[in-house]
Amino acid sequence: MQKYLDPTTIKYLIIGLSATLLIYIIAYFALKQLGKNPKNILPANLAQRIRTPFTLLFISFFLKYAQSIDSLEKYVDTYIISKISTILIIIAITWLCIIAIKIFKAHVLSNYDISSTDNISARKAYTQFNILERVMIFMLITLAIGITLMSFDSIRSIGMSMLTSAGIAGIIIGFAAQKALGTLLAGIQIAITQPIRIDDVVVVEGEWGRIEEIYLTYVVVKIWDKRRLVLPTTYFIDKPFQNWTRNSSDILGTVFIHTDYQVPFDALRSELTRILKATDLWDGEVNVLQVTNATANTVESRALMSSKDSSTSWDLRVLVREKLITFIQNNYPSSLPRTRVEMLDNTKAPEKIRESKGPGESRLLQKDE
Repeated sequence: MQKYLDPTTIKYLIIGLSATLLIYIIAYFALKQLGKNPKNILPANLAQRIRTPFTLLFISFFLKYAQSIDSLEKYVDTYIISKISTILIIIAITWLCIIAIKIFKAHVLSNYDISSTDNISARKAYTQFNILERVMIFMLITLAIGITLMSFDSIRSIGMSMLTSAGIAGIIIGFAAQKALGTLLAGIQIAITQPIRIDDVVVVEGEWGRIEEIYLTYVVVKIWDKRRLVLPTTYFIDKPFQNWTRNSSDILGTVFIHTDYQVPFDALRSELTRILKATDLWDGEVNVLQVTNATANTVESRALMSSKDSSTSWDLRVLVREKLITFIQNNYPSSLPRTRVEMLDNTKAPEKIRESKGPGESRLLQKDE
């Protein structure tokens, strides 16, 4: 190879570089102006986002042009230039495709408001597009790596020879990768069937939280105390769990109160109604107080109320529980849970104490003389 380029080769390189730069500048500023137009679906920062892959693409075009110059073979190895150009084209196109997928997803999801109260359709769209986006990006990157490797003749020949003798090895690898593939397929299944969605309220592993992120292989649940519970996607396919917002966000809340048998239930019902009507946490639909159990010592009353979502329901239950207990303390203190002891005066028999644990149940205790 010669050390210095001849004038003809330099002239061709300058012409190709100048033409490439001119086309690049025109295309870049054209995309920048398109992004400024609010009528277009293209984002305002499109030119900034595609600048790096766009630059790699035009560098690869210039290298392809340089490879076509016959006189350049005297100075450099055009095979290396060809492979570098091919790799840059694959990287640039893959990068641009990923950006296009993200832009399309952002444009579609801009029509949905996930922060609204009735956000079932929005959460459904967010879940589908987030998972499908990751599936498509994973497939694009895998395909790009495969095409890059197959562009080398030596690797392609090795790959073809491996394919002809990969019967037993393929079975072994298939068994080894069964769990990983199952996790990936579970992620795709969640995107299609949607047993869970973004921002769903769930109870998993005894923890209450919201679905924060859904990836191909795992799901992140944000627990109410800001902890994060990370579970494999197969968990939501193979194991039972509670989804409180599967069809709607509204939910029924319960409050259990344990009192003495003397408590006036009608007064409790009236107080429950007054508490609910005095707060915006109640949605005005369900307002019920029922006696659900009776033990030897206490009576169990259940207050049932409705609210627009699970977070509001929690606040409403806490409020109702506090107000009902305060109402009983202030107005019916004798109705609080207690243990009864009855003293019997019998002069002919040893002094005895009758202890009553509740209605209909008592026992005699003989006092030591």
